[in-house]
Amino acid sequence: MSLSVIAALIWMVVVNMRAMFPSRDKHWRFAYVMIAIAVPILIGIFLQHGILLACVFLLAGMWIMRWPVIYLGRWVKRVVGHGAS
Repeated sequence: MSLSVIAALIWMVVVNMRAMFPSRDKHWRFAYVMIAIAVPILIGIFLQHGILLACVFLLAGMWIMRWPVIYLGRWVKRVVGHGAS
């Protein structure tokens, strides 16, 4: 296993462990930091193993941190909806 895959697996364990504990800001600051950490990890997986494994880890990360993805989708829908009118 390469360093990037090991880092991605550690990232997933850390995110899941942190989600078990309550937070005043509903984990948003932690989510921003973890997303910033995940980007170079995904780039490393892409460069070392290709697009397929990078997409698998991207989908797994999106599943774990689903609320930022949901809010991004709502924002894009709102922006695109206003632009089409």
